[in-house]
Amino acid sequence: MPHKQPMMGRLWLNDGSRIRLRPEYPNHVWSYDFVEDRTHNGRKFHMLNVIDEFTRECLAIRIDRKLNSTSVIDVLSDLFVLRGVPGHVRSDNGPEFIAKAVRN
Repeated sequence: MPHKQPMMGRLWLNDGSRIRLRPEYPNHVWSYDFVEDRTHNGRKFHMLNVIDEFTRECLAIRIDRKLNSTSVIDVLSDLFVLRGVPGHVRSDNGPEFIAKAVRN
């Protein structure tokens, strides 16, 4: 069984230093990312996964052929209503997450 890798999330401070943000309780830090795969006939589909980093619980999975910033906002807003607003939401800086609507 492979060892669990350390979390790499960090917060940058104003002086340029950084500290590692570790979840301390449920709903403290959520992460979301896209996963891409293909069906047996070669067509792509995307999955948006949202997890709670403290409990390692999968909060939502949205599957569709095309997911855009509106889909991300819909999933996150539904989770905010059901579970409350987390302390931090973490994502990578991929092309899916550069939309101004998601950042706002």
